[in-house]
Amino acid sequence: MTRRLAVVAKKVGVSEATVSRVLNGKPGVSEATRQAVLSALDVLGYERPTQLRGERARLVGLVLPELQNPIFPAFAEVIGGALAQLGLTPVLCTQTRGGVSEADYVDLLLQQQVSGVVFAGGLYAQADAPHDHYRRLAERNIPVVLVNAAIEHLGFPAVSCDDAVAVEQAWRHLASLGHERIGLVLGPGDHMPSARKLAAARAVAGEVPEEHVARAMFSIEGGHAAASRLIERGVTGFICASDPLALGVVRAARRKGLDVPGQISVVGYDDSALMNCTEPPLTTVRQPIEAMGRAVVELLNAQISGSAVAAEELLFEPELVVRGSTAQAPRS
Repeated sequence: MTRRLAVVAKKVGVSEATVSRVLNGKPGVSEATRQAVLSALDVLGYERPTQLRGERARLVGLVLPELQNPIFPAFAEVIGGALAQLGLTPVLCTQTRGGVSEADYVDLLLQQQVSGVVFAGGLYAQADAPHDHYRRLAERNIPVVLVNAAIEHLGFPAVSCDDAVAVEQAWRHLASLGHERIGLVLGPGDHMPSARKLAAARAVAGEVPEEHVARAMFSIEGGHAAASRLIERGVTGFICASDPLALGVVRAARRKGLDVPGQISVVGYDDSALMNCTEPPLTTVRQPIEAMGRAVVELLNAQISGSAVAAEELLFEPELVVRGSTAQAPRS
């Protein structure tokens, strides 16, 4: 017990006596210090005293599918910073293949009595994935906010970049450059943001042949494999559902001896870190991460504070960023 007092006191920057007063429910401690001590207990993995366990910790779970795609660390940085300004401590939960699942993380977060959970790029975006862990959160009235398109009927507020506008901007850009055979490199068939992008492409183009649509895992390798198929089918302009997929398209074109953008034009999605440093610099559709991240935290904090928040989706406008991976279509 003495060692625990010392560790918590050092973490918070207060005396052991102050920690003891908080743990024993004694007066004479400011609310800010009290919350800091309780948060330190949670972060350090110590159990709260029985009389304090009814309170939710000042912790917020931030559940991400991966960190290799730079868009997710970018979201984590913005959301984590905004949470910290409110005195909330983000707990980063990153899934690994064969490791801790999203459902496992939810169970761990519930054990820690978190104040809320933010999901970015989770199973809520996949229609065929298991969703029982989301229902557990709803049943316990845990505040939750989702980032980007989700399946229907989960009952949580969401903050999304408008996939339809993103594809419309990219398609019109490629069409203005003379590209007539435009293809899409998207995520799996049950992936909601990809489904929205495909519907938007069909709305703007009138028709998109199925042979001009390729599904892939969200990685450079997935983009490479998908692009190889579409290049064989004569596609010259590519719209991709992520920047790593777009980099895979560039790699596939080069492996086939084709020039980007001389013969193949590529548009990514996200405008994640370092996309202006690739060769060629990547034309992409930028998600407004700063504004979206702030909106996520505002919605979450409103729920934590007891305000009613509608289970609606806030749509943010993307921005086409033209760089060096798109050019006039090659003359046939």
